Amino acid sequence: MSMNAYEEYMKGIVGPMREELTSNGFTELTTAEEVNRHMSEAKGTSLVVINSICGCAAGLARPAVIEALDATAHKPDHLVTVFAGQDKEATAQMRNYFEDTPPSSPSIAVLKDGELAAFIPREQIEGYTMEDVRDKLRFALEENASG
Repeated sequence: MSMNAYEEYMKGIVGPMREELTSNGFTELTTAEEVNRHMSEAKGTSLVVINSICGCAAGLARPAVIEALDATAHKPDHLVTVFAGQDKEATAQMRNYFEDTPPSSPSIAVLKDGELAAFIPREQIEGYTMEDVRDKLRFALEENASG
């Protein structure tokens, strides 16, 4: 398979995974510059989803995030996402903002004024129910988002 055919194949697979978040209000950050701009301008609480194509954890993370947002009055000020394995520079740059946390995808971060306030790594997604992940995130939002 040529690189162009592979890239087209992957776009077909990841497109719906991207859309699951973007159609629910998330802004996709696809370059390191976009990540830096968001982090320098974003005041308040940012919910960052490191999206992924990887297995059951990715299939749980996206719906759990959407349900957590629906289930709480404590809404973050910003909803952003980067896609691990696809937008590599953007993902690496976002991870630099919480570098004391081992890389994990999918994962969910809550940042308050640019500082990591809560982090849900893959290990706390994979093997759990969607409701478990939703409730972890809802609790993190209630602790950190103003509403």
